[in-house]
Amino acid sequence: MNYEGIIIGIASFAIIGLFHPLVIKSEYYIGKKIWPAFLLAGIGLIAWSLFIDSFMISAIVAVAGFACLWSIHEIIKQEERVKKGWFPANPKKKSGS
Repeated sequence: MNYEGIIIGIASFAIIGLFHPLVIKSEYYIGKKIWPAFLLAGIGLIAWSLFIDSFMISAIVAVAGFACLWSIHEIIKQEERVKKGWFPANPKKKSGS
């Protein structure tokens, strides 16, 4: 039996679960100006995945990279959610950051 697909699926699920609070906390403490860090991490992880010999590890690293790229969109959306009052705003953070 080949369990690699199941393991990649579980890892993908875990990565998505990890990035949800990461985006929320990043927007809360830093704001949407954090997006270049997500961009660099995403590009770096995707590029790194090209050089990993193990298919399973390469796929998991690539999923993490694409999750970083998707987080750019989500961090902008999170700022909108905060403005709508769906999430708390950080009172110590300057607005518009």
